[in-house]
Amino acid sequence: MNKIALKILMGDKAKYLGLIFGVSFASLLMAQQVSIFVNLMARTASVIFSVSEADIWVMDTRVRYIEEVEPMRDMELYNVRSVEGVKWAVPFHKGLSTIRMQDGLTQQVQLIGVDDVSLVGICPEMVLGDERAIRKPQTAMIDKNGYVFTWPGQPLELGREVEINDHRVIINAICSITPNFITFPTMYVSYNTALEVAPPTRKKLPFILVKAQEGQNLQRLKKRITDQTGLQALTQNEFAWRSINYVLQRTGIPINFTITITLGVIIGIAITTQTFYMFIMENLKQFGAMKAIGFTNMQLLRMVLLQASIVGLTGYCIGIGLTALFFEVTKDAPALQGFILPWQVMVGVFCTIFLVILLSIVFSLRKVFKLDPAIVFKG
Repeated sequence: MNKIALKILMGDKAKYLGLIFGVSFASLLMAQQVSIFVNLMARTASVIFSVSEADIWVMDTRVRYIEEVEPMRDMELYNVRSVEGVKWAVPFHKGLSTIRMQDGLTQQVQLIGVDDVSLVGICPEMVLGDERAIRKPQTAMIDKNGYVFTWPGQPLELGREVEINDHRVIINAICSITPNFITFPTMYVSYNTALEVAPPTRKKLPFILVKAQEGQNLQRLKKRITDQTGLQALTQNEFAWRSINYVLQRTGIPINFTITITLGVIIGIAITTQTFYMFIMENLKQFGAMKAIGFTNMQLLRMVLLQASIVGLTGYCIGIGLTALFFEVTKDAPALQGFILPWQVMVGVFCTIFLVILLSIVFSLRKVFKLDPAIVFKG
């Protein structure tokens, strides 16, 4: 029976390949678009996730996401350090600045200032130089993609001078980071250098990074920090998800991707269902002949399920394979660097394709079950 089902399925190469193409296209479109959306949203919190040393982020109560900076008083750092259960707390600067190159051109950069001693929050993956170089006054480190964007077509080299708010800064290190949601170049400096080059303001402390003592409950610790200092304290995951949710709620990105993904699903369903229905209709005589020689509806159902499983699995594997190939080929492109195909997306696409195939079977088998075996004797 299985051999008969396979012969019917693969007997018409054009129809068989059409079925495979429909499922493959639907799988590719859904997996690619959902993966890009997930990775793009993850970029909104990439700065938070990159600071793996810290357990808790402390900030002003008005801060709603990572790009929204409300500086605090410098003394808040010492207030946080005095809270029971805090192992260490260090300052962390994040803001936007404009650099001026020696040729007079300007470029906006994301300026990150890390603690001078511990360097907590600095990028660990080096391309050129040593991250400890930023401990020197007026010294910076820039990410590789930002360097290429700022000085296109020029080789990577250290010692370049830029100007930030009338302060000379020398780039003595180049690192490799996962691009952020904001695609400006990222420049690392020491916290003291960040304070020197940043515009003068009364409050200068954007964030405080906290490491909990071993065995401390993070929820209780952040509550103690809030109660004693009046500041907002969030764990790494809480702050990351708050930043992601802010972008989801305040931008049109989710709507645009939802439309694209929905269209992909609809097109996939339409192509697969129509092609599979046409396949069943064009093989009604074969099914009628099998019913005439004694095949039951249950046996025909098993045959169609086998055919649908082969089409679904083959198309799904091709679609997922093409998606994985896409991310492999584009892994070095700055716009897609660090993008991956999450396993959750693979599972979700598999379930969707399964439902599409199931709908196709239900829609098509009604004709088969009601089929009169006498159709095989008609002209």
